[in-house]
Amino acid sequence: MLTTLHTTYTDTRAGDLAWCLGREPLPALAVLDVEIGDGQGLRAQVELRLLGASHQVIVDAGRDGCSETVACLPGSQAPLPFGVARRLGGFDYEFAARIETLSEGSFAGRAQELLALVADHPQGLAGTFPGDPHAFTALLVQCVDGGVRWRTWHAYPQEGRLVATRTRVSVLP
Repeated sequence: MLTTLHTTYTDTRAGDLAWCLGREPLPALAVLDVEIGDGQGLRAQVELRLLGASHQVIVDAGRDGCSETVACLPGSQAPLPFGVARRLGGFDYEFAARIETLSEGSFAGRAQELLALVADHPQGLAGTFPGDPHAFTALLVQCVDGGVRWRTWHAYPQEGRLVATRTRVSVLP
């Protein structure tokens, strides 16, 4: 699903992104509820949330839940890490992030490619911000090997930077 986010573009620098686990749902500009399963017993409700300041993903796999927020959070002391691995209740949680710096032409092409990937995907949510068609946040979720995996992209065209994250939560037996 592709939507236009009716708000000002508030997180205008890749370096301002922060990461947080366990935060309660924040006000969202767009939400996509997805039910996924692996055909072998794993079922999960996943809520993809676009915030005015980036994204939040909330997973409910029955007995346990997980909430990840990557956004510009006022007063946050947790910068975006390049890698995290933790046990969260009934989950193993893994997170990785990378920042790409692209030329203007490469950035525009990559932005179009990513928006096309997510726009019509039944388990994807993307939002563009007013003022620049290449300013967007996009999320894509899937069920893989006994767990839930999602990828996100946060575009900063004024910097020529693209922040990509990859998360996997595996349900412990």
